[in-house]
Amino acid sequence: MGRRAGYDLTGSTVAAKVGIGSNQQQGYGLAVALSVSLPLVDQELAGRLVGAAHQVCPYSNATRGNIDVSIVPS
Repeated sequence: MGRRAGYDLTGSTVAAKVGIGSNQQQGYGLAVALSVSLPLVDQELAGRLVGAAHQVCPYSNATRGNIDVSIVPS
């Protein structure tokens, strides 16, 4: 999303930490924490770009509502 909008994303990284925890049905579910760094973009803009990317990402679209996802700036 950032590149499409013309931003320099050199040095950007995304890391995922996947965990297992209990869900509301007394079973287990997955949770993912995405650590995102966009060093050449200010933090407010980075948050908007990451949020927009999360809406169009095929993995996010496939798992939305099934996996708890948190996005953490790094």
